[in-house]
Order: sequence, then C-alpha cells, then structure tokens
Amino acid sequence: MIPEADILIVGGGLGGVAAALAACRAGRRVVLTEETDWIGGQLTSQAVPPDEHPWVEQFGTTASYRRLREGIRQFYRQWYPMRSEALTLTDLNPGAGRVSKLCHEPRVALAVLEAMLAPHRAAGRLTVLTDHRPVAAESDNDVVRSVTLEHRPDGRRVSVPARYVIDATETGELLYLAGVEHVCGAEARSEYDEPHAPERAEPLNQQGITVCFALSHHEGEDHTVDRPADYGFWRAYRPDFWPGPLLGFQAPDPRTLEPVPRTFVPNPDLDPLGVSADQSADAGDKELWGFRRILARKLHRPGAFDSDITLVNWPLNDYWLKPLVGAGAQTGAQAVAEARQLSLSVLYWLQTEAPRPDGGTGFPGLRPRPDVTGTADGLAKAPYVRESRRIKAVTTVTERDVAIDLVGPSGGTKYRDSVGIGSYRIDLHPSTGGDTYVDIGSVPFEIPLGALVPRRVRNLLPAGKNIGTTHITNGCYRLHPVEWNIGEVAGALAAHCLAGDVEPHQVQAEDKRFEEFARLLDRAGVQRHWPDVRGY
Repeated sequence: MIPEADILIVGGGLGGVAAALAACRAGRRVVLTEETDWIGGQLTSQAVPPDEHPWVEQFGTTASYRRLREGIRQFYRQWYPMRSEALTLTDLNPGAGRVSKLCHEPRVALAVLEAMLAPHRAAGRLTVLTDHRPVAAESDNDVVRSVTLEHRPDGRRVSVPARYVIDATETGELLYLAGVEHVCGAEARSEYDEPHAPERAEPLNQQGITVCFALSHHEGEDHTVDRPADYGFWRAYRPDFWPGPLLGFQAPDPRTLEPVPRTFVPNPDLDPLGVSADQSADAGDKELWGFRRILARKLHRPGAFDSDITLVNWPLNDYWLKPLVGAGAQTGAQAVAEARQLSLSVLYWLQTEAPRPDGGTGFPGLRPRPDVTGTADGLAKAPYVRESRRIKAVTTVTERDVAIDLVGPSGGTKYRDSVGIGSYRIDLHPSTGGDTYVDIGSVPFEIPLGALVPRRVRNLLPAGKNIGTTHITNGCYRLHPVEWNIGEVAGALAAHCLAGDVEPHQVQAEDKRFEEFARLLDRAGVQRHWPDVRGY
C-alpha cells in the first residue's frame, strides 16, 4: 500500500532525486516515482557522464550536488583497485574522459544516489516506486489533486493524491496530463525577439535524442552483433548538413559547422592521469574513445581490467527524424525505436566497416556492455532527452538573458528571485525540424524562481528541463548540475509552502516571503549568485 504523501515527485532523474532529498530533509512525506528500474536519469538510465562548467571543482553548484560528486569519487577509492597515484587525487576523474572532470559508470552513480536516499527511506519519509509511469492526472480549481501511475511490468494502476506535485519527468509528461499550459519545440522569433529562433513557431522542432551505449575492446575476440534490421537505411543516410554519411568519422564542428575528422583508437596507450577535461579550452570530442570514457584501465593496478569502458554518445548516434513529444504517443514510441536502431547500427558499423588506423576495416573486438547499462543489449535503459515540454512560467529565460553576443562577457540578467546558478554554452544538437547544430556562447547565468512557477496552476512545480526556458535557452539550462539545482529548489519550495501555508506564486512575488525562502536555500548550500569568475 502506498502511504499518503505530502509531495508526489513524478520522475526519478537527477531533478527528482534532488527534490526528494530537499523535501525529506524538511521532514515531509514523499513519494518518488520512476519510469525505469533505476533512479538517476541522465547519470544512470540514460548513461550520460555529467556535462559541467569549468569551475565545478571550486564553486557553482549546490552543496548536495557536491556531496553526490564526492560520493562517486569515494566509491571508486573504496572499492576499486586504483593506483596509489590515482587514490590521492582530490579531483579524481575515474574514467579520465574529456567531456567531464567526473566521468564514471552509471551503476556507481546509482549506488551513491540510492545511498543518499537510504536514510529517508529507513525513516519512512520516502517511498520510491520504480517501473511506474504517469498515465493520468486529476485537477480542479487550478490544483492537481492526484496522479495515476501504471506499473509497467503488469499494467496495474494506482492513484496517488498529494498536496504538491512535482513534474520531474524527462519529457514534462505531467504538464500534458494535468493540463498545465506549456510549450513544445521552438517559439517564433516574434515572441521573445530571439535572434536564433525561427520565424514561425515550430512545436515539433525539438533537439534530437540519443540512445547511448557502453563498449569495451578486446583485441583478437569477435563480439560482432547481428546486423540490425534498419542498418541499410542508416548506412546510406546522409543529412543535408553533414559532410558525408552519418555513419562515418567525419562530422560538423558544432561551433563552426566546418567538417572535422574524428579519430577512434580503442584502449590508447596513454596515461589517463595526463588527461585534461576542460571543454571551455577544448571540446574534447575529436578523439571519440576518450571523449566519454567511463572507466580507464590504466588508473588501476595492472591486470585489474583488460579494457577501458567508453560511452557512445557521439554525433553518429544523435537521432532527429521524429519528435519525441507533442506528436502523439505512437510517434514518440517510433522515435525511440528508431533511435535504438540507429545506435545498434553505429555499433555494427564500428565492428564491421569503420576504418582502422592500420588501413583495415572494422573492430570486431568491440564488446557491448549490458552489465554496465543494466540491459540485455548494452543500450541505455532510456534515451538521453535534451528537450522537454516547458511550462508557460511567470518568468521565461530567453536568449537575450544569456547569450554572450547580446549581453557582453560581463552581462546577463540578474534576478531578484535567483534560486541557483549554472553555466554552459547554448548547445543545441541537430533537430527534428532539420536544423543543424546551434552553438552559442553564453555567460554564467542565474535560475529565477519565476521560471519554476506556472502562470496558473498553484501546486505543481517543474524539476528539470521543463522550467520556463525557450527552445534556445534550454540548450544551456538542461545540463546535470542545473537540473539537480532546479529539482532541489522545487522540493524545498514545496516543503516550505506546506510549512508556511503559502503558495509558490506568493513566495516568488512578495519580497519578504522570498527572502525567507532564500535564507533556507542559503543555509542548505544552494549558491544563488555567481562570484566574480574572472581570473579562474
């Protein structure tokens, strides 16, 4: 039997977990649901190492996000056979990948997230329902009363009432189910005067999704998978804005759109301690094996591992032919199925046709790693979703708030109601509308509380990529530490409103009420304004 909840959090990704932690710390009874059997979203079921800003080791995240990062590092120090030189590193990068200063395996993040939640589960404050997806919501008088969840394995349904509901789904599913005003895809340029927005609104123009997968390499072995059903299509597919076939090692540079060759050398004979992960200096994506490597064998004692493990989230397996949201459940399901076929085709191409440095073709020793992703085929449990439905919010963050070409290097909108910070380039991947990369420099930004408050509905809060951004600014607000920050604030705000018998609109609009809430965030270690980052 599901206990009565003060706060129902639908979606167990990073934003959902952060929301649950914040609400439980405030003593609230919480039900947290997750569509897959793993909490953690981007870090776990989607198998995406964290994308973070260059100052992440010094500042620019919440205290609880820092505890998550340190917990992951400590897991490796305690349980893995690491070299002594690696053990002593305070900034240990377990995978020595170039995309992040903390590349790691999905299962390690899962173990740490479960450990962070464990005390609240033991105290009876938190109930976690995995394998449950939302299928309906009941609302009246601008209040969401309950959400109906379906247990995926057997189809059983249960209705969960709660005083506050937090939408931490990957696609903003509750916004649709509960009738909350929201936006899909790209807004028209006339709506916010964004230079990179299209002339007309394009609701079905959304960033592509990616089904990631894990690989190791074992020379002399043959792990070639069966030829995927759609391999012929993907082998011949050449986008108009691509320099050659999609299945190839040449792709556009996201920033210049010039064709750039990528290299692929499994298990390079280099010391991973020499790897620098700083995307502000070097995007790191030209050498594919090391770009998202999540286990570096040479960080460990000799013989402990016979291969690195790398994570394939490359230009080759971005999928953008059909939109995931807004075109109906059948089209969304087709998008996921076709994205899976694309990733399997990339794997088969790598094993059989990819050019090798020695002039040959194919790497049959590439072994998919279902043990790493928790699936039968080595593909991630869920697609990496870059763009969600977004609430029509009290405050909408636009390109004119964050783009460096518009606000200058020291500019950017400063918010009276800032509840967090983040920093990342506006990074839009190719989209279902036929757009190529849009990669725009941005300034370190703030997260306004108004972007978490729907214009009408009184007790639903977003906790991820579904806040009040645009198609353009979603490109820099969608990353791991920002999603965690948003979720933590959503959980804290719901608990605060329950304790003080106030509503989110009042906390956001009234200075005195906001200052009271801001003091709670400050005590919890939520950094709400950037320090002067010049010189770092």
